[in-house]
Amino acid sequence: MKIGLKGINRASVAATVALTAGAVLAGSAFASAAQAATPPTPTITAKGGFVMNNGTSKTLYGKAADTRRSTGSTTKIMTAKVVLGQKNLNLDAKVTIQKAYSDYIVSKTASSARLIVGDKVTVRQLLYGLMLPSGCDAAYALADKFGTGSTRAARVKSFIGKMNADAKSLGLKNTHFDSFDGIGSGSNYSTPRDLTKIASSAMKNSTFRTVVKTKSTKQKVTTKTGGYRYMSWSNTNAMLGSYTGMIGVKTGSGPTAKYCLVFAATRNGKTVIGTVLTSTSATTRTADAKKLLDYGFKK
Repeated sequence: MKIGLKGINRASVAATVALTAGAVLAGSAFASAAQAATPPTPTITAKGGFVMNNGTSKTLYGKAADTRRSTGSTTKIMTAKVVLGQKNLNLDAKVTIQKAYSDYIVSKTASSARLIVGDKVTVRQLLYGLMLPSGCDAAYALADKFGTGSTRAARVKSFIGKMNADAKSLGLKNTHFDSFDGIGSGSNYSTPRDLTKIASSAMKNSTFRTVVKTKSTKQKVTTKTGGYRYMSWSNTNAMLGSYTGMIGVKTGSGPTAKYCLVFAATRNGKTVIGTVLTSTSATTRTADAKKLLDYGFKK
């Protein structure tokens, strides 16, 4: 009787070991497959970041996504959005460039579309001057044109009010504008999540999409004397042409904002859109955006 039991015990132990080993191997295989299916969460230099699927609005990544920060010239996304949201908008209407716009650029040492006083520039051209070279003079011209009031100061204040009303209509609680170009007085802020939502909404407009995906443009404008000149503008967004599927949208920088970028790309029918705020340089903001886009497309 005892001899039989010893034989049974050895066989049972061997079978149990084999089954356990098989389970461990199978478990490892499943774990490896799961790890391969889930891309590692990227590490970015920027203090804040957010990425979402533009089609579903599903959040794909967040880092201090709801922390308010200075936005620099990414503010101009809302400037363009407000202009394009005007009723009965005529994109070919001409705006005469005023000395106040060029004086403003000089006083603020601001980025410029190099608009020339007395030239007549269309609203469409001003949008290119706003979004490609990030012209604060173009932003001023648009705010003056589309604000309401009897004085330039009143019109600009009115336009900024429209920017804040638009943010409120989108349900954004961590965004406030006190300028038309991002050169504010301490109360111009947003968050990675909010800016992404603003850009996502703006991208529904075909004119906006056309402008922000343009690498460079040459525009014919009418001079003060009735002749014409050509204005050449290049996009400050270095990712256009260097990242497959890139479709926009806007860079930003400033003493407090540091380096910012709102970005969007489409691959295989999927559009990923996001924002990085307060990165350390133009190079790192691009590197941050690439990491987040790559991650977003894998999610």
